[in-house]
Amino acid sequence: MSRTDRASRVIAAPPATVYGALLDRESLEAWLPPDGMRGRVERWDPRPGGGFRMILTYLDSTDSPGKTSEATDVIDVGFADLVPPECVVQRAVFEADDPSYAGTMTMTWRLAAVGDGTEVTVTATDVPPGINQADHEAGIASSLANLASYVEAAS
Repeated sequence: MSRTDRASRVIAAPPATVYGALLDRESLEAWLPPDGMRGRVERWDPRPGGGFRMILTYLDSTDSPGKTSEATDVIDVGFADLVPPECVVQRAVFEADDPSYAGTMTMTWRLAAVGDGTEVTVTATDVPPGINQADHEAGIASSLANLASYVEAAS
């Protein structure tokens, strides 16, 4: 059965600024890793059909073992669709030996102008069953909080 996880947040920055942070390598490394992780982008090709490979490292893997190794999650992400400044659709595949993390998860980032800011809604579909739903939604919310801090500080 296909699972969908969601989170959203209003960010005090215009959609174009938020969209730019979704498609800038250094920005992504700064805000995408949820609390307790750091990230590094190995490959970067920000166009439809392009994508990136991100290495997420747990700062303390004691309670959160990684999917790829004890302390890391490696994700290959393809850009399926880019609609500036409204939507980014990503297809994410985890590098893992455990079949419960297999498959392609689609992450859709929708941006809508609201007042002086942007409502960002992230919808993850076909989430692998090995990913705990509560943890995943908390991780998305954490990334959104990081994104808000990142773009609001730059504004």
